[in-house]
Amino acid sequence: MLDVRRMQVLRAVVTSGSVTAAAANLGYTPSAVSQQVAALEKQAGTALLERVGRGVQPTAAGRLLTEHAAIISKNLAKAETALADLREGRTGRLSIRYFATAGATLVAPALAGLRREFPGVRVDLKLIDPDDPLPEVKQGRADLAVVVHPRDRPRDDIRLVHLLDDPYRAVLPKGHRLAAKRVLDLADLADEPWVGNEWPVGPCLEIVLDACAAAGFTPDFVVESEDYATAQGFVAAGLGISLMPLIGLGNRHPGVVVRKVRGPEPVRGIYAAVRETSLPQPALRGLIDALRDAAGE
Repeated sequence: MLDVRRMQVLRAVVTSGSVTAAAANLGYTPSAVSQQVAALEKQAGTALLERVGRGVQPTAAGRLLTEHAAIISKNLAKAETALADLREGRTGRLSIRYFATAGATLVAPALAGLRREFPGVRVDLKLIDPDDPLPEVKQGRADLAVVVHPRDRPRDDIRLVHLLDDPYRAVLPKGHRLAAKRVLDLADLADEPWVGNEWPVGPCLEIVLDACAAAGFTPDFVVESEDYATAQGFVAAGLGISLMPLIGLGNRHPGVVVRKVRGPEPVRGIYAAVRETSLPQPALRGLIDALRDAAGE
C-alpha cells in the first residue's frame, strides 16, 4: 500500500524542482527527503524521479502519484473543514422524537430557533405517539426525545432536562352542574362518567389514575378515545367528563368548559431526554436551550 505522507513528499519535490528545495520547504534534510522518495519507489515498484541537470523531474509514474497526492491533499482539507464545521455545530444531523401535544407547543418553535442559529444542521423529526419516545434515545436511534417524566428512573447515561410542568384541567360539558365552580375538588368528579383520552395506557393516564387514587376513587371510563380533540367532542356531547393537560387544550371545543382542579392537582412534568455522551454537540445544546425558551413562553 502506498504511503500518503511519502506521496506528499514526492509532490513537494516535483513542485519544487529539486530534492534540496523540497527539503528546505518541508523543513527536512535532503537525505531524509531522498529516503522518503526511495521508500515510495520501493512501494510503487518503479522509478518516480529522474535527474535532469541539477534538478529532477517526475517519471510518468511520478507524475501520476503527484496528481493523486494533490487530490488527496485537497480532499483532506475538505475533510478537516467538514469536521470543524461538525464540531462547531455548523453542520450535522439531529434526530428528534416527540409526542403529539408537545409538537406545536414546544418542538415547532424550538426548531425555528434552531434553524436560525444552526442553519446547516439537518433535523430528523418523528412523532412517537402513543408510544414512549424515551427508548429511542436509550437505544441510540434519537439524539433527543421530548418525554413525560417516566415512572422508572432512567439509566445513568440519560440526562432529563426539565422543560415545564403541565397541569391537568377538568373538561366538562357546558351546562354541567359543576360548571359554575371556578375550581373543582378532584373528589367532586368521583361519581361522574369519564371520557378517556389516551389509549393504550401511557404515562399521562397513569398521572390521572394516581391523582384520582389519592382523592379516594377510581374513574369510571365509559368512552375511550386516542386524542384530546376527539375526547372534547365526546364531552361536549354529554357522554362524560375528562381530565386533560393544559397544553392539550389549545384548540377548545365550543361545547365544553375548562376548570382547575385541586386535592390533588395532577401535573405532568415534560422533559428533554438526551444521552450524556451527546451533550457536547453544540447544535444539541442549542436545541435544548430553544426548547426551554419555547416552554418559558
